[in-house]
Amino acid sequence: MERVLRAGLVLLVVLVATLTAVWLLQRRLIYFPDPAVPPPAGSALPGAQEVTLRTEDGLALGAWHVAPTRADRGITVLVTPGNAGSRVARAPLARRLAAKGLAVLLLDYRGYGGNPGSPSEDGLIKDARAARAYLLNHGVPAQRLIYFGESLGAAVATRLAAEQPPGGLVLRSPFTDLAAVGSRHYPLLPVRLLLRDRFPVTELIGQVRVPTAVVYGSADTIVPPEQSAAVAAAAGGPVRVVEVVGADHNDAALLEGNELVAAVFDLALIVRSSAWGAGADED
Repeated sequence: MERVLRAGLVLLVVLVATLTAVWLLQRRLIYFPDPAVPPPAGSALPGAQEVTLRTEDGLALGAWHVAPTRADRGITVLVTPGNAGSRVARAPLARRLAAKGLAVLLLDYRGYGGNPGSPSEDGLIKDARAARAYLLNHGVPAQRLIYFGESLGAAVATRLAAEQPPGGLVLRSPFTDLAAVGSRHYPLLPVRLLLRDRFPVTELIGQVRVPTAVVYGSADTIVPPEQSAAVAAAAGGPVRVVEVVGADHNDAALLEGNELVAAVFDLALIVRSSAWGAGADED
């Protein structure tokens, strides 16, 4: 009996130590920033400009503003990226959108792309607010603004849209909430109990009334396609669903592919029209 009790105690200590480590280090399992300072904007994207975003908690974040390279459609796309890399990886998407006549702001969160600070749910939404404020302060009306959220960034864009509505919203590979996708990848851990950052997308998307496009891959191994479809079903406004057949989460088709770019451009045309533009908030 004593041996059994001792073994049970050892297992309990190991379990507690494991859960404590997961609690303390969980953000390292969520955020994978490339902290390197990106090259000059113009070397990665001809015509792009370096800009600085000022967050409400006092950080100065580097970002890139990309002007249209053909007839200006009068629409700006604010890109809130996923959980890895830096704005360098989003340059091909910005290049393609600029070629469609759309301006683009490539945001890097705190801790990413040479920026100060460490990422968290609260921090990322502060960074997105700073990006929106920069654009409005530089003459971009809210009703001419599209939020484009990629994966984890879809959660950031959804919260920003619920707080401060844009003209339109694009969610690429959104999950229903972080715990749902975390449980898929860490099935042996009590993810929902341990998580500090929640990112409740389906809870918020019903509050968003602006035209929305949800784009996802049918072969996504990171965010289950059914979660993206559930986000679309929960949307509070008009929604278009684009399933990219055979595409995995990080395939080129979902990074800069034709169907993705077409979804953004089609939404831009809707936002540009007076019927939808008049329905967005201005401030």
